[in-house]
Amino acid sequence: MTVLSFDDKGVDVVYESTEFRMEKALIEEATGKNYPEVTDHEVLKLVEENPALSGEPRRIEDILA
Repeated sequence: MTVLSFDDKGVDVVYESTEFRMEKALIEEATGKNYPEVTDHEVLKLVEENPALSGEPRRIEDILA
């Protein structure tokens, strides 16, 4: 299971017992979107090759609100 923790500067990720940080600029470059418009599902797809997505995707802007 992958855990994503969002803040206004990026995402803390725990993936297969490895912790790392994805900075806002990296996420924007990888998705071609402004950070607040990126969804949690899009970030998860950057981390995992074939993630098990459940529920509706949520924009980072809404998560941080």
